[in-house]
Amino acid sequence: MASVFELDVLLAPHIEWTHMFEALSDKLSKVFRFLGNKGKLTEKDIDEALRQVRLALLEADVNFKVVKDFLGRVRERALQAEVLQSLTPAQQIIKIVNEELIVILGGEGKVRLTTAPQPPSVILLAGLQGSGKTTTAAKLAWHLRGSGQRPMLVAADIYRPAAMEQLTILGKQMDVPVYSEPSGKVAEDICRRALEKARALGVSWVIIDTAGRLHVDEEMMAELTRIRQALNPVEVLLVVDAMAGQDAVRVAGDFHARVGLTGLILTKMDGDARGGAALSIRWVAGVPIKFIGTGEKIDALESFHPDRLASRILGMGDMLTLIEKAQTAFDSEKAKELGKKVRTATFGLDDFLAQLRDIKKMGPLSQLLEMIPGASRLSRQMPEGMEEKHLKKLEAIILSMTPEERRNPTIIGGSRNRRIARGAGVRPQDVNQLLNQFQQMQKLMKMSAGGKLPKNLKGMFR
Repeated sequence: MASVFELDVLLAPHIEWTHMFEALSDKLSKVFRFLGNKGKLTEKDIDEALRQVRLALLEADVNFKVVKDFLGRVRERALQAEVLQSLTPAQQIIKIVNEELIVILGGEGKVRLTTAPQPPSVILLAGLQGSGKTTTAAKLAWHLRGSGQRPMLVAADIYRPAAMEQLTILGKQMDVPVYSEPSGKVAEDICRRALEKARALGVSWVIIDTAGRLHVDEEMMAELTRIRQALNPVEVLLVVDAMAGQDAVRVAGDFHARVGLTGLILTKMDGDARGGAALSIRWVAGVPIKFIGTGEKIDALESFHPDRLASRILGMGDMLTLIEKAQTAFDSEKAKELGKKVRTATFGLDDFLAQLRDIKKMGPLSQLLEMIPGASRLSRQMPEGMEEKHLKKLEAIILSMTPEERRNPTIIGGSRNRRIARGAGVRPQDVNQLLNQFQQMQKLMKMSAGGKLPKNLKGMFR
């Protein structure tokens, strides 16, 4: 549905945002393989592993103080007797790393916006020029509307007429009301009159798109403070460019000190930055990340879940987000069926084929694979810009199997493999790769459904 509401600027490819963490994820996987090969662990083994983790985090541009605090807590917990004497010490350390990553990213608490506490409730967006505030305002309105709320947008950037025009166009396309006034008006007065209009229209959320400003610009920061005092917003969200690295961390800290933030929205998470800002900013700024921008399209805004990002960085997938995307893309019965199969670990090749055919509804193939435990490596092997071709190849391989082979892939031996490869026009190695990844996926689903980490560490990070 979202494709109907796109401007030319919103037509860029939707790149999977966890690509930002590929290098970090790969390096952490090597560390865990090192630990898994050791069997029993010594203090020296743990120190060597943590040294490698430290280098990986610093290379990913994670704030030095964050790295120091993180590794200190991991080391303290990893050296406890119950970990060192465990039959699976490496697994215990992975569990510790996962839990401490969640702490850095903000814990497991929910920070999503749902029902407005006292309609009309105000969300004030702030940020530097070029951080993506105007587009993010529209995305946030779309997100709230999708959850049954009635949002209204306010064009309060009095210095950039193009911002008002862009917001008005986006509002019309989404059928969301936009309040704006001719240039030359005072920003806080515009916002007060917008709030009166919102009461008259009976909207639930008022989203204020303010002008971009430098945190060192006293006059502009004073204007933002006046708007905050005039509106008493429920949320003051800083829109931050994740590509800015540690500069974004410093900006967030300065804005919070001056204005008093309630949360952050990270944009451009689909870029090729190293991801350190996303791992540092919540810890340093002291306010939670509430949303992340995952692309240019109007629906490319996700609620932020620290536990899910930690899981995906460690290569464990993100089945909850996959199910949520399925619930959005498909009818409720189909979504319930998929959820049940994931929970009971009965997700088969026929189900996988059905998902491949409907992939355009859920986003790129790489995005789906990143969310499935054990399949992230397969997504990274896809040539850039070749997802559609790769999708057709996977579909051809599965369609070349008999119904019995799709139900029970373990019966596929050498002769069956060659027959399937000939039928699909691929190499036998391609068939083996799909089968191996699918077998690994099923194994991890069973363990995930039981609340357990995989025992075969090598298989998990192969």
